[in-house]
Amino acid sequence: MLKFLKGVVGGSGAGLKDLPYNIGEPYSSAWGSWVHYRGTSKDDGAPVSIFSLSGSSANDGHLVAGRNGVKRLRTVRHPNILSFLHSTEAETLDGSSTKVTIYIVTEPVMPLSEKIKELGLEGSHRDEYYAWGLHRIAKAVSFLNNDCKLVHGNVCMASVVVTQTLDWKLHAFDVLSEFDGNNEAATGPMLQYEWLIGSQYKSMEMSKSDWSAIRKSPPWAIDSWGLGCLIYELFSGMKLGRTEELRNTANIPKSLLQDYQRLLSSMPSRRLNPSKLLDNSEYFQNKLVDTIQFMEVLNLKDSVEKDNFFRKLPNLADQLPRQIVQKKLLPLLASALEFGSATAPALTALLKMGSCLSPEEYGVKVLPTIIKLFSSNDRAIRVGLLQHIDQYGESLSAQIVDEQVYPHVANGFSDTSAFLRELTLKSMLVLAPKLSQRTMAGSLLKFLSKLQVDEEAAIRTNTTILLGNIASYLNDGTRKRVLINAFTVRALRDTFSPARGAGIMALCATSSYYDATEIATRILPNIVVLTIDPDSDVRLKAFQAVEQFLQLVKQFHEKTTGDATGAAGTLSSIPGNASLLGWAMSSLTLKGKPSEQSTLTPTSTSAPLSSSISNASSVTDDASLPQVRVNSRTDLADLSDNPPPASPTSTDGWGELDNGIHGELEGDKDGWDDIEPLEEARPSAALASIQAAQKRPVSAPKPQASNSRPKSSSKASKDDDDDLWGAVANTKSSKVVDEDDPWGAIAAPVPKSSSKSLNLKSSGSSADDDLWASIAAPPPTAGHKPMSGGRGRGAKPAAPRLGAQRINRTSSGNVS
Repeated sequence: MLKFLKGVVGGSGAGLKDLPYNIGEPYSSAWGSWVHYRGTSKDDGAPVSIFSLSGSSANDGHLVAGRNGVKRLRTVRHPNILSFLHSTEAETLDGSSTKVTIYIVTEPVMPLSEKIKELGLEGSHRDEYYAWGLHRIAKAVSFLNNDCKLVHGNVCMASVVVTQTLDWKLHAFDVLSEFDGNNEAATGPMLQYEWLIGSQYKSMEMSKSDWSAIRKSPPWAIDSWGLGCLIYELFSGMKLGRTEELRNTANIPKSLLQDYQRLLSSMPSRRLNPSKLLDNSEYFQNKLVDTIQFMEVLNLKDSVEKDNFFRKLPNLADQLPRQIVQKKLLPLLASALEFGSATAPALTALLKMGSCLSPEEYGVKVLPTIIKLFSSNDRAIRVGLLQHIDQYGESLSAQIVDEQVYPHVANGFSDTSAFLRELTLKSMLVLAPKLSQRTMAGSLLKFLSKLQVDEEAAIRTNTTILLGNIASYLNDGTRKRVLINAFTVRALRDTFSPARGAGIMALCATSSYYDATEIATRILPNIVVLTIDPDSDVRLKAFQAVEQFLQLVKQFHEKTTGDATGAAGTLSSIPGNASLLGWAMSSLTLKGKPSEQSTLTPTSTSAPLSSSISNASSVTDDASLPQVRVNSRTDLADLSDNPPPASPTSTDGWGELDNGIHGELEGDKDGWDDIEPLEEARPSAALASIQAAQKRPVSAPKPQASNSRPKSSSKASKDDDDDLWGAVANTKSSKVVDEDDPWGAIAAPVPKSSSKSLNLKSSGSSADDDLWASIAAPPPTAGHKPMSGGRGRGAKPAAPRLGAQRINRTSSGNVS
């Protein structure tokens, strides 16, 4: 009864209660009498290896040696020695007898013989991997012999295991003992458990039990012989059967043959020290060994060495065994990037190495590192992440993008480097579909509003392209507030012709989101103006866009006429829209190619930011689509914190637009509220009056109407308008000179300069006091035509003279 209770408390076999690990399936081979099991932690399911050794009694010789091995493995720590985690000893009932079992839990490893079969390496890849493995074991043996004055006693293939990162590690410490070479009086065995060593692995002096000669030999004599046995088993592919087989050198590489023979010297004092083997052997001088050794001492290298190494690493990785790259180099590289010891070029190597992984492995080995890097303050790292976002962006989940990635990426919108702002903008093509509506409307659109008035023309153009691409991810209310204002009032009035062309293309690509009223009253009037644009490509795009939108309006007319419903609904886009949207995406994607991006050169000292613009090709309705390719290039020197150049404020020929770069970047508003009313793009007085007359029925003129024109032209304050996106859309009075009385302006058009109407109001003119002054006949002394001031680029010198005459007429009218 007592024995039964003892067995229950101690546990039995795989159900051992005091072992916090689950025991799995055993491997087919292990050193000595040990059994090697796969296992997992009961806490988190992490993989481990479990070694067990059983004996009939607590005093069993194998158990005694096993306890020595447990003690040595626990106390001896080295990167190339198996890592100890846990051990326990339990008594179990085996029928009528008691069975004692020792359990050792270590990091997850696999027997070397099985791992070699699993990898299946051949040729130079096999030799490189064997060289790396032997290098690790030789370092472990040298550490025991030279630093710790310990003798392992049984170095062979069975005493070597392989980790998940393909590192070779030494274990089987049951025979391990101190080297007592100074004790010349001792006559007994130096290795207490030397009887565990197979006869085929014993050196000549150990076979003869000549312990006196062994004590007079160097500490490495026995283990150097063991290294020779390991080399033979490794290259012959079979377990050593007899000592005489070591003389067969047919399979030993020539570069290693001489060292192999010195390790197996018949004279113990002449055997090669493992440390000398590491330093002098030609066999260990290969790309794999050099690469891994450099990575392991990365913190000791200077920045120049790191840059040179990481720039060569992507090409070097193609020449190394793929399994080694994915399981050894990739974790090393990811760790170096996370902890800051690697430079920005290492990111390219990381992504290239990870490209061959399965989606599951990629999510475990690569993505966590990338997500952490987004919080880095190193601008070169941020540039590298944005340049290669198309390689990993699809693997990021929507929650991770919205909560962890975008908040860091958004800092690039306000960066002083135009190159980084542009990369941040282009990255939204990948990230925007994964953002929530709250983030899109509350953050992203605000940044895009500011980028539409950026001092870099290429950035303004690409912002319009991006808005056209992400329009499908906006909700209906946001599209109503944003798209028309962004495309018509900003993009179509940009001073940069490709930006105007991009605005036309974006309108066409998003035509399905506009109803007939918006097309007729807000889109077509703005596009028609561009049919006389100075740029021929813009004119061609404008003509084609007019045809497209007129076709949509005609479809609406036919539908309402046929159905007799009169309901204004959303129109379906014409067949060309899908290809137009493809053009916008293609333009942005092409710009993001590494071949078209400037590389980061740390050695460069200064390089100004330049923008190279290619002429936009014409828009067609067939498969050959136009591409507006806009590149903004810069070197690494441009990434310094220099203040940006002065913002351009010139007009585009159809009226001046306050691009709002200064003083509005800090605003919390939605973005497109800083746009000038459409009156700023005022056509000639006669044309504006005709347009107004077409929109209203003919009625008797009101004398007071002429006084309302200057007041309606003033821009609404942003602080008084809660709907910032609708500020431009709701300013209907800006489309005509005078909505109350369009005929008054036709009767006597008021000359005006190209300056903003807001400035006219603030100039201190007293014309508002005389309601009839604007239609009075011009005095005969006027030396210019009344219509000369109606368009933005001409007759600016005449503005002061006209103002002075108007003041004189007003004052004379007041006197009378």
